[in-house]
Amino acid sequence: MYKLAAIVGPTASGKTDLALKLARKLGGEIVSCDSMQVYRGMDIGTAKASPEERYFVPHHLIDIVDIDQDFNVAQYQRLSRQVIADINDRGNLPIMVGGTGLYYQAVVDNYHFFPMESKKTVRKKWEDLIDESGLDFAYSVLQKVDQAYSQMISGSDRKRIVRALEVYELTGKPFSTFQKREQETYHLAVVGLYQERQELYSRIDQRVDQMLEEGLIDEILALRQKPNYRDDLNSMQALGYKQVIAYLNGFIDREGMINEIKRETRRFAKRQFTWFNKDQRIFWIEAGENTKVEILLEKMCTYIEGHWHTV
Repeated sequence: MYKLAAIVGPTASGKTDLALKLARKLGGEIVSCDSMQVYRGMDIGTAKASPEERYFVPHHLIDIVDIDQDFNVAQYQRLSRQVIADINDRGNLPIMVGGTGLYYQAVVDNYHFFPMESKKTVRKKWEDLIDESGLDFAYSVLQKVDQAYSQMISGSDRKRIVRALEVYELTGKPFSTFQKREQETYHLAVVGLYQERQELYSRIDQRVDQMLEEGLIDEILALRQKPNYRDDLNSMQALGYKQVIAYLNGFIDREGMINEIKRETRRFAKRQFTWFNKDQRIFWIEAGENTKVEILLEKMCTYIEGHWHTV
């Protein structure tokens, strides 16, 4: 059975930086577990590792599709399995890093996805309802009929919200019940990073400000010049991108855009922690501002290496 380490947790909890240091210490390669880092050209808003960082530590499943291409969890599961096997076969350690809970779950528990065909009339009904009443309304309906799945995805993920509501209407069963899992897929060691809520929220606010300083708006303006660009692309529903597009289209002012990105990111981080906290396999480490990086790395290494000595 192949080895797999993972670093999970809410956005802005410090996963990327610690994963890079851990990979260099343990001879690892990073497997991105982020549903938006798969898209080419979406760099600043998805907080991708820099080209320099990727030069020193190999990264996988980043920049693999164009912004107008559909990409789903089943594709991620298939590709990540191949990558994890290849890294193991070369004698290195795969380290899955990210905060997309559904992608993580699909890999570590080997989900079997329900291959039901879409029904255009039902899907169009929900699309039209969202256009009339807003995405928040549709997400609130999903929370009522399938709370488990609603916690796995972002409230701004229009594509997955519509799909889950479509399946529920056609079958009368929550979408999450069709995703069967198998345990013991890998020799798994998972570390979760967390901070106290106010500290995490402060880090989120700082990250949003930094992304804007680094050129998030210019990044989106460049994407809009691509011939395959549309505002309603699934990729453009990502946190930060959606709000900047609303600003560029004149629907909100700059201050409103910034406040909305920060507010929605805080809400997303809360959902992420709630979801990951249900996984009893995760070894949680507090990664507060006052904790030295060397101490965090030592804790992570001790847990991961010690975990495999017991299996």
